[in-house]
Amino acid sequence: MTDIIFLRDVHIDTLIGIFDWEREAKQTLIFDLEMAFDCQPAAESDDILHALNYKAVFDRLVEFVGQSEFFLIEKLAAEMIRLIQTEFGVSWVKLTVNKKGAVGADINVGVIMERGNR
Repeated sequence: MTDIIFLRDVHIDTLIGIFDWEREAKQTLIFDLEMAFDCQPAAESDDILHALNYKAVFDRLVEFVGQSEFFLIEKLAAEMIRLIQTEFGVSWVKLTVNKKGAVGADINVGVIMERGNR
């Protein structure tokens, strides 16, 4: 399978960080997400029931990340991938978490994780 469903440039506010000042207010994280999914059944049927509902994935991630209080983006990313694979039956996920400004105002910094089998 080589089909990829993606969400890019997703901004979600969450409590994240190891420093006391980071625990006082939510910060905006930026996500890019790729998910392997066999799109053939949806392409043949033109029916959302055969597709990976990216709106449902988006809504679930906004809820999960918005309520999370992890210290490390590595932990957050791993838990996001676990959630996507478990709740949406996705075999392969590539996730980029960008904590823009963590080391300087215009500096992008983060983690890219890839889990599962394409």
